Amino acid sequence: MLVEIRQLRDQFDSELEKVHSPEEAQSVRIKYLTRKGLIAQLFDNLRTIPPEDRPQIGKALNDLRVHAQHAFEERLAEVSSGEKDQGAKLVDLTLPGRPVWVGTEHPISQTLNEIVRIFTRMGFDVAEGPEIEDDYHNFEALNFPPDHPARDMQDTFFVGEGILLRTHTSPVQIRVMETRKPPVRVVVPGRVYRNEAISARSYCLFHQVEGLYVDEGVTFSDLKGTLVFFAKQFYGEKIRYRFRPSFFPFTEPSAEMDISCFLCNGKGCRICKRTGWLEILGCGMVHPNVYKYVRYDAERYTGYAFGIGIERTAMLRYGIDDIRILFENDVRFLSQF
Repeated sequence: MLVEIRQLRDQFDSELEKVHSPEEAQSVRIKYLTRKGLIAQLFDNLRTIPPEDRPQIGKALNDLRVHAQHAFEERLAEVSSGEKDQGAKLVDLTLPGRPVWVGTEHPISQTLNEIVRIFTRMGFDVAEGPEIEDDYHNFEALNFPPDHPARDMQDTFFVGEGILLRTHTSPVQIRVMETRKPPVRVVVPGRVYRNEAISARSYCLFHQVEGLYVDEGVTFSDLKGTLVFFAKQFYGEKIRYRFRPSFFPFTEPSAEMDISCFLCNGKGCRICKRTGWLEILGCGMVHPNVYKYVRYDAERYTGYAFGIGIERTAMLRYGIDDIRILFENDVRFLSQF
């Protein structure tokens, strides 16, 4: 048995000398030092040794196991250190560092934030409200009676009886006027939802910035002056503009604002549908019926409201012809902004 122990020790030392990598060292360890390794097998044979010889054989086996464990650890440290040294030699410190990719602000966020900044510089406060609304704030208080045909203009996601995902940011106007007395001057950015078929021109989710100003003596001229100033700040001083009559249940009179196409300078292109004009927002004077719901004196106060679609504005500004790409989070697209 002592002869077998000496032979196994010599065999182990010989194989360990040939090791040149951590993987090879682990293979030697598995072969000799695990529970089913060759050294463990000699320990199993110890029961066949006569009792008077077991102390001597046992001591030799323990010495073998301790020697093998220490030799393995030393050799593993050597080959691991060698790999690190070799890896360090492969690093060229004269090479430039690898650039770190930094994300960009989403074009919708860029557009929305810039619009809000323009209006806050004009003295507007920023207000927010819930995206899950009730029928009263989303429709009734905005002059949408239960059977009013204007409700059909907005396909709604209902989440319960009388509870819905807001179809516009206008409900926040009502919530603001319920808690504040005139003068009130706010812009309301946020997400809105409509049950529409998804296509290149429409989506079930989009963003708006709503504006509201109520005080004594507010006129349509004030509305026009505010929106013209905004348009020139956002699109450039050279743009031309026009207001066209329109209809919204919560404003009277109502209008839509167009600007000359800044992509073709009004000559006509695919983006402006060859008209030379781009529609950018809807607006109007707050309907007197709305004041009844917030207990404002319609004889004393007047005001205006407007709403800007952020996706449409971003698409016009950046020449994007498919709204769906704004929601796909494609890094190749977003990195351009």
